[in-house]
Amino acid sequence: MDCRHIQFCANPDAIDFEQLQALFNLAAFWAKDRRVEDWQIAIANSSPVISMWDGQKLIGFARATSDGIYRATIWDVAVHPDYQGLGLGRKLVETVLSHPKVSRVERVYLMTTNQQQFYERIGFQSNSTTTMVLFNQPLDTPCSAMAIEMG
Repeated sequence: MDCRHIQFCANPDAIDFEQLQALFNLAAFWAKDRRVEDWQIAIANSSPVISMWDGQKLIGFARATSDGIYRATIWDVAVHPDYQGLGLGRKLVETVLSHPKVSRVERVYLMTTNQQQFYERIGFQSNSTTTMVLFNQPLDTPCSAMAIEMG
């Protein structure tokens, strides 16, 4: 397939949330059935947000969060199955990595379930020193009722 017409977009406002939800239902078992409202929150709190388009069809997506200097994490990388194996996933991740909010950080993290070899070819390495996770649960402590002023 000739992919020269594929466009990458760094504008989160260009995201069609119905297409995004459909892409993840098709291409990412770990993100099936996410709600559009939740996607809107995730994208509003992410930068960069990169989408990949074949005309008006959303065919790929990735996002990151970053402090701009020390740490960044890449999230939710997905490519439509009809476009996999063409080098577009690699280009998508490289586009995220080259963004100014990610390109200068000391460490870029990424969680993946089945695609370790794909990411290793891009330069990621397995990291056994940062394997902790907190499954956030509502707190039942006196402090949980305290208001936190956000400014």
